[in-house]
Amino acid sequence: MEKVAGIGGLFFRAHDPAALGNWYLQHLGISLTPTGEGSPVWQQEAGPTVFSPFPETTKYFGDLQKMWMVNFRVHDLDKIAAQLRAAGIEVKVDPQSYPQGRFAHLHDPEGNPIELWQPL
Repeated sequence: MEKVAGIGGLFFRAHDPAALGNWYLQHLGISLTPTGEGSPVWQQEAGPTVFSPFPETTKYFGDLQKMWMVNFRVHDLDKIAAQLRAAGIEVKVDPQSYPQGRFAHLHDPEGNPIELWQPL
């Protein structure tokens, strides 16, 4: 069976795409791509990717109206959480460490859930 090689993009609707894109760039260092014909795309570091449907009643994402949550791998969870908090962004760091790593949760300005993951 032929299968996909990886995730090639994440596309989502936004009330204000330019402002939301700037937020992701300013606070998480993610450039929106492509910005024009022939512009480079985001090159990620190699690492694990989890693809997992959750029950529609899960409270793990917070608001039940939100049908997805994006998870970003980070090198230093405490450092990025402090950086986000210094910018006035509420971040909830799970005090527990799990076999797969450490986690924190926040929302972008449009209320979309974000999980930060520091793999062990």
